[in-house]
Amino acid sequence: MKIHEITKYLESLAPLSTQESYDNCGLILGDLNADVDEVLISLDCTEEIVDEAIEKGISLIISHHPIVFKGLKKLNGSNYIERTIIKAIKNDIAIYALHTNFDNYLGGVNLEIGERIGLNDLKILLPKSQTLKKISCYVPVESITDVKNSLFASGAGELGEYSNCSFVSEGVGGFLPSNNSNPAKGIKNELFESSELKLEVIVSADKVNKAVAEMIQAHPYEEPAYEVYTLDNTNNYLGSGMVGVLQQEMSELDFLAHIKEVFECGVIRHTKLLNRKIKKVAFCGGAGGFLLNRAKSVDADIFITGDYKYHEFFDSENQIVIADIGHFESEQFTSKRIGAVLMKKFPNFAIHLTEVNTNPINYF
Repeated sequence: MKIHEITKYLESLAPLSTQESYDNCGLILGDLNADVDEVLISLDCTEEIVDEAIEKGISLIISHHPIVFKGLKKLNGSNYIERTIIKAIKNDIAIYALHTNFDNYLGGVNLEIGERIGLNDLKILLPKSQTLKKISCYVPVESITDVKNSLFASGAGELGEYSNCSFVSEGVGGFLPSNNSNPAKGIKNELFESSELKLEVIVSADKVNKAVAEMIQAHPYEEPAYEVYTLDNTNNYLGSGMVGVLQQEMSELDFLAHIKEVFECGVIRHTKLLNRKIKKVAFCGGAGGFLLNRAKSVDADIFITGDYKYHEFFDSENQIVIADIGHFESEQFTSKRIGAVLMKKFPNFAIHLTEVNTNPINYF
């Protein structure tokens, strides 16, 4: 199998275009056309992870956190990032990062967390907006099926659990072909009018170029008329964090004990308990402090994340319990989620989950 076969599938679920602006997802090191027989999946990519790949004869590492986050100006082994890259290059090991695009993916990091907590009715906590486009094109009646199918085949017309979604309205199209034209209908230099259908479909921003190209290819006209709009609609299948509800409410202490056991936390740092039951739970793997106000706005009883700073705890304002379970602890099962995603698509491919604990934080 080629590396690009694996990355293409992952990016069909979590497109690189959905990563945050500060991030560095995708193939960090290696050749997309290189052959690969096995893959090693980890949360982080460190020297120890590369050593594990060498020992197991694996030529592709997929990590959640990108080893190269900021630009490298030198490569002389002066820090762990440079040493990791050098060792991977020397041993012909490719490194791929599936980071905030997998965070924003509905079936990614946060779904794993929510399912492990035991939550129902899981939804994106902060859906993204302006990630959807609408394509409107004008099609002769007899060609509507071909143009529709071309758009659907490109990934347009998909809304959550629904596919092949479209809207068609009737109208009259008119045009005047020039002497240099080659019209499918009408005569050069004569005004022509014909019954046409306006076809409208919604498509995600990462698929819009392909959809337009496929539509033009299938359209009978030499110069199809079409428009592409950016929609302000929120995309409920893409965004940050998640929120869900417990089947049965729990006391605050019982719920914190449950979280500590599930995520094997050395400690949970939390705000003052509010002496009320926990039912609705908002959470975000990694560093999700920016979602606190959103967690409040959906009336969550507790907000779970990592990397909370001292002064940020005051922002709870006694309206919600903040629980910092640790960055590693919240995302430690991400490698299992990535492995499960790949196994579903490539059941006969050798997928290894790292045996190395990369958590740099220890508890005394």
